[in-house]
Amino acid sequence: MKRHHLVIFIVVEIFCLLYPGSHYIRAYADRPIDPIAKVPSRHLIPSVNHRTASPVVSAEGLFVVDIGSWTPVLIRNEQASLFPASTTKMITALTSRRLYPQHMIVDVKVATTEGQLMDLHDGERITVENLLYGSLVHSANDAAYALAWAGGDPTAFVAEMNQTAYAVGMRASRFTNPAGFDEPDMYSTPRDLAFAARAILADPYLRAMVSTKSITVLDEDFRYAHQLTNVNQLLGVVPGLGGVKTGLTEGAGQNLVSYYKQPDTSHEYLIVVMKSEDRFKDTEAIIKWLQTDVSYVSTEE
Repeated sequence: MKRHHLVIFIVVEIFCLLYPGSHYIRAYADRPIDPIAKVPSRHLIPSVNHRTASPVVSAEGLFVVDIGSWTPVLIRNEQASLFPASTTKMITALTSRRLYPQHMIVDVKVATTEGQLMDLHDGERITVENLLYGSLVHSANDAAYALAWAGGDPTAFVAEMNQTAYAVGMRASRFTNPAGFDEPDMYSTPRDLAFAARAILADPYLRAMVSTKSITVLDEDFRYAHQLTNVNQLLGVVPGLGGVKTGLTEGAGQNLVSYYKQPDTSHEYLIVVMKSEDRFKDTEAIIKWLQTDVSYVSTEE
């Protein structure tokens, strides 16, 4: 073949390969063709200003996460096994929601008189809903135990608690009682508690409950009135803060799991502090830091 014929041949072959003719349609016939071009979805991802210092907090364990993207913005020992204290009651509440109708009437068996109480009476008849208020708002240990006894087998209820915890994503936690008392085999992590709080917030019923500042509940026979006040001192004081759960024992120190929505924005966070010397001061410092040192960038799929 002459040289100029070879050049022509090569040019024709290249043209055939690039030209979008029938060979192209056959090659991609199995691919679905969308007649409408899709605009890439935009996501807002938090970006931390690393040129400034992190907030000064006393907590040994921290996990602060942007809820929308589930991007952590501040962590410290987020996988450390620590006593959960009364943050346990988030799992107690989620388990109760799964097992009991909210208007089910419980014949109370007072199983504990230790720590924070709503002062239930032995034999009192009260709804699951009001016991949930007692557990989540007032952090009442007697309410948590009443829920565990409601099905007749508190040991089985604790087993269900661990199944609930696993189902919501908690892979490094174990619960041995419904109230959060310190026990050798009772533990959770800052990261796991954020998963529990996310499940609470996903349930509109419980979400409203954990943001309740105070409420009075009655038993079914109107013999007892229980005045319940939220233990969270920041609720109703810090704009944007809506719960979720406190915890305090000698072994755990001070724990606090908070939902925070930054005012005038769509940015939502879960803030978990564990084994703190001052959980409310720590949380306030973190919220101030979120306002000044975390911005958002847009990404495209």
